[in-house]
Amino acid sequence: MEFAEKRQLWKKINALTPKKMELAHFLLNKIREGEDVMTLIRRHPLEGGGYLNKAALVAAYEQLIAAGSMEADTALLERIRMKPMRTLSGVTTVTVLTKPYPCPGKCIFCPTDVRMPKSYLPDEPGAMRALEHKFDPYEQVTNRIRALKNLGHPTDKVELLILGGTWSSYRRDYQEWFIGRCFDAMNELESLPAVEPQRQEMLDSSKLPGIHSINESAPHRNVGLVIETRPDEINPDELRWLRHLGVTKVQMGAQSFNDHILEINKRGHDVESTRQATALLRAAGFKIVLHWMPNLLGATPESDREDFAKLWNDFCPDEIKIYPNQLLANAELYEYWQRGEFNPYTTDDLVELIADIKPSIPKYCRVNRVIRDIPSTNVVEGNRRTSLRQDIQAIMKKRGTKCQCIRCREVKGKVVELSSLQLDDHVYQAGSAEEHFISFVTPEDGLAGFIRLSLPSNASPATGMDDLTGAALIREVHVYGQSLGVGVEKTGAAQHVGLGTRLLEEAERVAKEKGFEKLAVIAAVGTRQYYLDRGFERGEYYLVKDVIARSALGLRDEAIS
Repeated sequence: MEFAEKRQLWKKINALTPKKMELAHFLLNKIREGEDVMTLIRRHPLEGGGYLNKAALVAAYEQLIAAGSMEADTALLERIRMKPMRTLSGVTTVTVLTKPYPCPGKCIFCPTDVRMPKSYLPDEPGAMRALEHKFDPYEQVTNRIRALKNLGHPTDKVELLILGGTWSSYRRDYQEWFIGRCFDAMNELESLPAVEPQRQEMLDSSKLPGIHSINESAPHRNVGLVIETRPDEINPDELRWLRHLGVTKVQMGAQSFNDHILEINKRGHDVESTRQATALLRAAGFKIVLHWMPNLLGATPESDREDFAKLWNDFCPDEIKIYPNQLLANAELYEYWQRGEFNPYTTDDLVELIADIKPSIPKYCRVNRVIRDIPSTNVVEGNRRTSLRQDIQAIMKKRGTKCQCIRCREVKGKVVELSSLQLDDHVYQAGSAEEHFISFVTPEDGLAGFIRLSLPSNASPATGMDDLTGAALIREVHVYGQSLGVGVEKTGAAQHVGLGTRLLEEAERVAKEKGFEKLAVIAAVGTRQYYLDRGFERGEYYLVKDVIARSALGLRDEAIS
């Protein structure tokens, strides 16, 4: 089935017709009386086949509230919300793709489709939405926010995830315009031209700070801005540019920590490039996401186990995406396979490998993915399952092993008893920086919230940004629980018991103890007011706060040397 046919079928299935809405109101009343949601849906199939989706239930819920027939009921909304996991980490993620554009990489495993940015396929879920909107950033964000609201998710706090090729290879006028239009959509305003700039001088760079300022009190506040790029694109000038754009998190494809593997897969950079890029990003306070690929040309399950262990020496990413290499017909690797020079792992091989390595992931790291959303019809040979995470969890449960990564420990929507929480300061060395992963945990080791405090040393790379001179860095503050609207409280939700403020106080205490003169936080645009209310002031690219008297500055070198 072609892309256009798939999209039309999806629209038909999800259209809210009068008959569907009539059924939705009927089922909603039954759910309010206490009946099970999924049992009811299965018991009342649609005419012509299929079942009512939860978006129809949410639409019926909102119609009743708008008509004054019922009051808002948070508990009911939680029961009928589609995919509550999307916002259980405390934020609502909106993913957009940039337009097709040449990539500096020549990786043999990367698929090529002229309709898409490099490495993406048009029938991946996010890519399908981008193609439908012709990669227009405003339309992508507006429609995604609308869709999430229709599914019952709050959209007050948005993490904007920009995917597509290598961000740093796009022209800077396009980058600035693209992000400006994303913010226009979150601000629910029209400000920048709807048509992308054709020349650098067509876009006044002074407009973006103004657009950012509007977002500080906008309907959809940006609480994180993520781009993806290559390690060999990271340098001090690029870091300053990313901060001008409002970026707070950077994804990079490390892929492997073996120079020979990188070379034969034509990755175009070496391990040292990844090491230097990671150190620079850390010194500038960015959150770091590394992609790791088992089953590359030349790798074996055993060499992949050894390679994965290298992640936690020097690199120490905050988050990882495990992207097993998949054999696709429109990648150069396909030719190697045809010549018998490459054999993809089986599903069992992959499940065993990842089940072996997952328990070794440190408690400060989050595993975002263990497989890409590439539809199985594109895979020539090897693993076609997209539910590897569940398969791996089943194997680990059988073995009696468990993962201690953030995703596996976060409390999500559970009720948190504040009095039972314990403060934990997990200290580790990441290159030349001393990292403190300070967290509040439940007696069962559930993660209710954390702060990442980075203490650079004299050996840390120079960023060239005055805000960071003599500063300890707050790279992330995150408190868990279902993402709620700004100012809305939910009894027992970790987000609304003051944990963020208490974590900031602990980070300030540690920074003082170590002799740093100030704290600098890489605040997302929509979180600036939160930090300003807690004593931080605006710098050039960061929010900063003095934490130690000038007379005590001599303590710093002794404290962290």
